[in-house]
Amino acid sequence: MGNSGLEELGISDDVDDVEDANPKAEAEQGPAEVQVGTEEYTHSLIKALKGITLFDGLLPLHLERIAALVQEVQFKKNDAVFSHGDDGDGLYLIMEGAVRISRSVAGMGEEALAILQPGMYFGEMSIVDDDVPRSADAIAHEDTRLLKLPKDDLRDLMFVDRELAYELLWRFVRTLSTRLRDSNDRLLMLTVSSKF
Repeated sequence: MGNSGLEELGISDDVDDVEDANPKAEAEQGPAEVQVGTEEYTHSLIKALKGITLFDGLLPLHLERIAALVQEVQFKKNDAVFSHGDDGDGLYLIMEGAVRISRSVAGMGEEALAILQPGMYFGEMSIVDDDVPRSADAIAHEDTRLLKLPKDDLRDLMFVDRELAYELLWRFVRTLSTRLRDSNDRLLMLTVSSKF
């Protein structure tokens, strides 16, 4: 896809035009001193994205393009960000607070799988998998501020920016590999402890 595909996403090869793009936002506004849609707000988003492990070391142009897509969302303690079985609609980046990833187990209740802190992300399987529902619950462990990258918007950007797609896909693979290894270790510990 040529330059017209980039323009369809509201981005261009001109860095100055990308910096002026308005980020999408939910009903919640950013900090009171920084208005959504301003250049200052865009720069604050880029700075926040640099603090997310997934985006560490990305080119400034890629961070600007991603910043143009994010939506800020907030959740109160124990609010569900999404539930097991929901459609995967995007990737979430933790700015403030914490998110508990868990599953409900029959006869046992909620089983926490991980507590994710600022700088971490979750929901990446929705970007990689087509039409596969959420595999766990994501619950605000405390009052939490997130940035959401909508699945379709991020996929469109990755389609027109192959260099960014290559970087992100390898980072997703490493993340999923690490999480699979951690799950295998936990399973091994459960197996060993059940024998005693």
